[in-house]
Amino acid sequence: MSPHAITQLEPGFTLTQLEKPVGSKYDFGAVVEGLDLNSITDADVKALADAIWTHKVVVVKGQKDLAPIKQATNTNPTVGTSNPLRPQRPPSALPRRHQVLQPKGGVLSAAREVLGIPGAENVRLIGKGYQGADHYGIQDKTLHKALSHDFHAKPLPDAEFAEGFTRFQRWHMDAPLYGPRDPAWFTTLRCCRRPCADADANKPVTIRWDDGSGLEMESEPGLTAFFSNVQTYGLMTPEEQRMADHSWVEYAPHPYMWIADCRGRPNGLGLETEGRERKMDEDLGDFDPAAVKRYPMVWLNPVTGEKAFQVHGICARKLFLRSSLAEKARVLDDVAEIRAFLKRIQERVLRPEYILLPRLDEGDIVMWANYQMFHTAVDYPISMGPRTMHQANIGASVGPRGPVPIPAET
Repeated sequence: MSPHAITQLEPGFTLTQLEKPVGSKYDFGAVVEGLDLNSITDADVKALADAIWTHKVVVVKGQKDLAPIKQATNTNPTVGTSNPLRPQRPPSALPRRHQVLQPKGGVLSAAREVLGIPGAENVRLIGKGYQGADHYGIQDKTLHKALSHDFHAKPLPDAEFAEGFTRFQRWHMDAPLYGPRDPAWFTTLRCCRRPCADADANKPVTIRWDDGSGLEMESEPGLTAFFSNVQTYGLMTPEEQRMADHSWVEYAPHPYMWIADCRGRPNGLGLETEGRERKMDEDLGDFDPAAVKRYPMVWLNPVTGEKAFQVHGICARKLFLRSSLAEKARVLDDVAEIRAFLKRIQERVLRPEYILLPRLDEGDIVMWANYQMFHTAVDYPISMGPRTMHQANIGASVGPRGPVPIPAET
């Protein structure tokens, strides 16, 4: 697909909106050309930030020569004072360097090897297979354990995976959901190498839902999938929207430890309820009640004003439901009920016509609005070739805000 230009932005890059294939219903996605992220100006950063908030997923072309430290400094809140894409926070709220914070990936992705780039540790190397003799100082590294379907309760047969059948791994937003930090505003993912670049690996993979729906779709290997929670909100009834506008979520303390033994649904959205959650009083250790996160169910886009039904259901411990300010909230604290409630709403958008897997050439960087989107990796057989990506997050100076404030005490 060749996107059509919709506007020439000041001061110096072109924004084009992705053309959608016939039958698609997703309403997001754009491409930026003519921008060098190695020497980006504050004016360009402001225009780029507005583009991400507006179009939700933006592919910036032609960043093959981007230095990792530039990806880190362009997304690091400790750098710069006038850059509007670099939110300012007090020193106590600044994130630790990634090599200390998360050297081997998150709890849910224990089989996913994640390394910080030397000299730019807040940029993480993620991928699959041999990474080369010297990848920015990481030498002769093979990432043996890639994103896979081990997380799913219903396994994908190895023989079918080898034939090119795959699944969405885990739909999520990038969010700690406990402690001093709020979710990142944006996530950036730079494509250094992906399997489609190999001459013998141009066949697509077939993504299956495997949930009884019979749904499936094709994709080039090594891409990331997205759907919009603004569209999730739009698929709700007026009564559901009113309820969501006034309701909020309490996430578990140490949420990824809490669900470390849980298993996911085969379509990648949500958890199966099998009683595998860890016990808070025995397994999670001490936690600070003040660090437990409570967020609105609906998050407002600060640029467009759009509403997103942004609930990370795998970590939700309690739902507080009401449809007006005067109504006393009804509390759901049974995980089976919470998951059933969210599944009924969130699976409406989990259809091929609402899902975008933006094509990336080597050197492209995809950026997305973490307050509006869910995303997931899609695995592929290693026989198709290696995958090398650089990921970094843009922190938030202001956390998510809803249309109605959460009560101070509940």
